[in-house]
Amino acid sequence: MAVEIDVETLDIEKVVRVARDGEKVEISPKTMEKIERSRKVVENIVKSDVIAYGIKTGFGELQNVIIPGEDVKKLQRNIVLSHSSGVGKPLDREIVRATMLIRANALAKGYSGVRFVIVKTLADMLNKGVHPIIPEKGSVGASGDLVPLAHMALVMIGEGSAEYEGGVLDGKEAMERAGIETIELEAKEGLALLNGTTVMNAIAALTVYDAINLVKHAHIAAAMSLEAMKGSDKPFDERIHRVRAHPGQIKAAENMRMLLKGSEIIEKHRNNRVQDAYSLRCIPQVMGAIIDTLNHVKGVVETEMNSATDNPLVFPEGDSISCGNFHGETMAMAMDFLKIALTELGNISERRIFRLLDSKLSELPPFLTENSGLNSGLMLTQYVAAALASENKVLSHPSSVDTIPTSANQEDHVSMGANAARHALEVLRNTEKIIAIEFLCASQALEYHGDSPGESSAIAKHIIRNQVDKLGEERSPGTDIDKIVEIIRSKKITSEIEKIKVFRI
Repeated sequence: MAVEIDVETLDIEKVVRVARDGEKVEISPKTMEKIERSRKVVENIVKSDVIAYGIKTGFGELQNVIIPGEDVKKLQRNIVLSHSSGVGKPLDREIVRATMLIRANALAKGYSGVRFVIVKTLADMLNKGVHPIIPEKGSVGASGDLVPLAHMALVMIGEGSAEYEGGVLDGKEAMERAGIETIELEAKEGLALLNGTTVMNAIAALTVYDAINLVKHAHIAAAMSLEAMKGSDKPFDERIHRVRAHPGQIKAAENMRMLLKGSEIIEKHRNNRVQDAYSLRCIPQVMGAIIDTLNHVKGVVETEMNSATDNPLVFPEGDSISCGNFHGETMAMAMDFLKIALTELGNISERRIFRLLDSKLSELPPFLTENSGLNSGLMLTQYVAAALASENKVLSHPSSVDTIPTSANQEDHVSMGANAARHALEVLRNTEKIIAIEFLCASQALEYHGDSPGESSAIAKHIIRNQVDKLGEERSPGTDIDKIVEIIRSKKITSEIEKIKVFRI
């Protein structure tokens, strides 16, 4: 079933279906009237003596330069050409597809003054697999993602380059091969395509989706580690979390109770020690804060993808109002918050990895290997986790507190939201690897127990062992880590465990 561009119900799941799974899109008929109504406002302004920003004027600091009527179309083409100044490696295809979908949805709301053909062209490009090459760097997050969106728009006018059917082609050739007509931009349309928070929103949507998946896996890895170190399940007692009452903490504790259910190891060692270290005892408190953060960010991201983030905005009453809906502060702060949460997810996981490998703390063989000394076992996996955790701390410096004026100080406060989103994605990828290392170590640690872990841990260990053998003779753990990262992304473990009980996130 195609994903409908209806300006109201786009969500992260639908973005993923289009961006990753290649699902088709269709434009809801109910948007047609809104699009045409806003276009009429622009056309009336063009015919009138009204001076409207971006329609009859230059851009940014050049707002006071009046553009003659005969140059209105050229103005829109010129903004696309001049703003296509991005640098760095190209954004991943899935980010480009998410960007095109979200931008089409925003323009279809009927406050941007574009023709229907603009929205339709974006939909056709998605459906036929024409993916503009968009450099990853160059956006300061206000006026929106101008630079990367200009590279998207280039292909629509037959310029730039695009990936099509596995090759990179000239933009015009890619469109011709796909059977899509290029566009001659009319009044307001170039500005409307460029002026929005769309790229940061696209990266954010995919990052949040993967973060939800990773948080589920982090619970499972934590449960396996707790069992391997003969920890207590008492800190997950429902009564404890009910008297603090943070929703995420209550959910995390419930998840841990579900995952540890039926564990012979936990039952046998229930009275071993008075209390565990924080990285075990405080799992619900830390995971709970992460869950609450994740749900807040998800709400922000989904609100943004159904918003009009253009300037100026065109209203049915005939007004064209210059405003600041392109400003990415909301997204920048949300993604900075997500960076912090994911960094903490990695931090507490790294502490459990350390404990698993230290025989004095774990009461397991040193570095989880036989014949230690001759063998180093999994010693260096903790080094890798430490390096990744440390890098995450640097990446988690908030982008949203930075600003550098642009456009001769007309745009004197910017959000750096695109940087926040890119860094959040990088933190996510690092943290995936940290959780994969915890899975690797916890699976190995459980090999030294004669008693059975809980059903959930047994399922996870079984799936891991289908790809990664028990460590005997020394081998390179790097390949094992990569295999477990792929298991996490495939959702094989969570899919099986959720046949028993669904996680609360």
